[in-house]
Parts: sequence; structure tokens; C-alpha cells
Amino acid sequence: MSRPSRRSRGTVTVQDVARVAGVSAMTVSRVVNGGSNVRDSTREAVLAAIEQLNYSPNSAARSLAAGEATQIGLLYSNPSAAYLSQFLIGALAAARRAGCHLVLEVCESERPDEQAEATRSFASTSVEGVILPPPLSEAAPVRAELEAAGIPWVSVAMGLPPARSLNVRIDDFEGAAAMTRHLLGLGHRRIGFIRGNPNQTSSAERYRGFAAALDEAGLDVNAMPIEQGYFTFRSGIVAAERLLDRAQPPTAIFASNDDMAAAAVGVAHRRGLHVPRDLSVVGFDDTSLATTVWPELTTVRQPISAMAEAALTLLLMRIRTQRSPDAERLEDQVLDHELIVRESSGPPHDGATAERRGTTKTGARTQGGPALPGHR
Repeated sequence: MSRPSRRSRGTVTVQDVARVAGVSAMTVSRVVNGGSNVRDSTREAVLAAIEQLNYSPNSAARSLAAGEATQIGLLYSNPSAAYLSQFLIGALAAARRAGCHLVLEVCESERPDEQAEATRSFASTSVEGVILPPPLSEAAPVRAELEAAGIPWVSVAMGLPPARSLNVRIDDFEGAAAMTRHLLGLGHRRIGFIRGNPNQTSSAERYRGFAAALDEAGLDVNAMPIEQGYFTFRSGIVAAERLLDRAQPPTAIFASNDDMAAAAVGVAHRRGLHVPRDLSVVGFDDTSLATTVWPELTTVRQPISAMAEAALTLLLMRIRTQRSPDAERLEDQVLDHELIVRESSGPPHDGATAERRGTTKTGARTQGGPALPGHR
């Protein structure tokens, strides 16, 4: 299992400290902020991890705390509870350090009129800026309402941010390419891919990275089994079932996020397949779900809490410099990602195992299409 690398003082996050100390990010936050409801042994473990990693709260955010009453809106949906949880932890921690208040508003509808209505609720408050985590960072009605109201906003995990906007992301293309190279290095040549939601640019970037790494290895992405997912656990189940129902099932499945990868692991178990001996399954994001399922997921670590912290810091800077000549420039901040190798990936097994992949639990051969691209 890969361990978190030692990073420089300015880039260590609450999540890094939590992993080293073996506690939750919320516990780290309590210790950092002097909370009393923490056991002495736990506090000592957190402090030791802080010293080991040279962790310190984001001084840039703290320096922006001049306006104690600053209110920042956060408009969120909930396609992945694990992703949202880590994002909120980072946003709340950054808001507390900066001395501002978060105003949360949920919008789980994909209807443009309902997205616009949820966004307009901020106009009736004293919110001075809004954070847009995915998938709402890609919602045009939301951005249009904020523009009309003159409220600055920052998008998160948006691959192609518009001009005059702020954005925080990782390099999804390179992250997906690295994961694909990992599977190729293990010997896999028939890799199933589950796409993310088509309304998010990160989905397209992850698919591009997958295709590019295959091309490097002299393989054609059009010869790989591909299914459409939507970043939800349920869509991962449907996509994994379709991949494993094919006449030539994949030896590995690369799902575009951890929720769909966890679903694929569940489908494999239900079919009597061992992961990774019979089927490798890998994901993307490194949410808490990645270490909750068995076996733990090989995945690409996206620093979700750190992205939330960076988003709030960028937004506060924009609010404070709105009158400066370059206040409307695009600022696209790209944070580091990391390939995390755990137990869910391994070399492909023999031909007999591949034959088993196309059978149900009762042993009856299922009917599936050829191993050609398609989004059924």
C-alpha cells in the first residue's frame, strides 16, 4: 500500500495529518483549534503527525480574515456522499481559519429553472461570493445567475473554466493516464472503462487520459469495452454488469470515480469473482469509500479537502481585490494528484478465469456483445 509522501510545509493538508495519525479530519480540526472533546492519546497522535509533516494552517487564508462578517455561499449537490463529506470538511476548516461564515444551499435538480432558483436564494442574503463544487460547477444556469447578481464565484474540478472565473482542479488527464499505465504495467490488455457523468468536463479528461495511455502502448481505445456511468454507485452497478456480461469480459475495470469502482467490486463479488485475482478494479478520487470496501481500492488521490480550502482562499482574495484592474482575470489553480496502489489491482489471471467472468453465479453462460466500444 502506498503511503502519503512527505510534502513541503505549504501543501500538507488536514487529510494528510488525519491519515498519518489514524483519525478523522474532523478530529485533526478539533486539535488544531483547541477543542476539549479529544482524548489525550488521540491529541498526542495528531500533534506528532503535525510535527512529522510540518503541517500549519493556511496562512494565506488566515491573512484574509480582516472582515469577520464575510459570508461565503456553497451550492452543492450530492452525487457522491463520500466526496461531498471531504469537500465540506475542507471548506469548513478554511472558513473557520479565515474568520468567515459558510452559507450552505443544496440543489440536486438538473432542471435549469430549479438550478437558477436555488442560486437566486443567495441574492437575498449578504453572501459575497459562492463556491461551486461538482457537478454544479458545470451548471450554466447557476453561473448565469451569479453573473447577473454580480456575485463572484469559484468552480472546483472544472476542466475548462470560462474566462473571468476562478477554478481549482487537478490534472484529470494525467491522473487517468497514470492509472491506465499502472494496469498496462500489470499485464492487462483488455481494460473496461466506466465513464463519468457526461455533463462534467472531468469525465472527458479522464477518458482522454485513458485513451492516450492506451495509444502509448500501441493499443486502440476503440477495441476496449466501455460503458457509461454517472459518478453514482447505482450507475456503477449497471455499467459493471454490462462489462462482465460481454462475450469477452475485461480483465480489469477502471471506473471514473470510487463510487462506481466500489460498485464494480460488489458486482464481482456477487458473481463469485475474486478481486484482484479474477478481476482488477480501480477508481479515482481516493474518497473515504476507497478504504471502506474490500479489498481497498487502487485509485488516484484527488486532494478534495485541500481543493475546497484553496477555492475559499481564492474567492476571498477575489472579493478583497474586486476593484483592482486585474480582478477579473482567470485564475486556474492545479493541485497535485497521486496514484495510490492498494489491494484491488493485480496481474491478469489465466484463460480459465477469463472464461468464468462471463458466467452467472449459477454457472449459466450469459449473453453479451463483442468487446467493442459502446454505451448501452
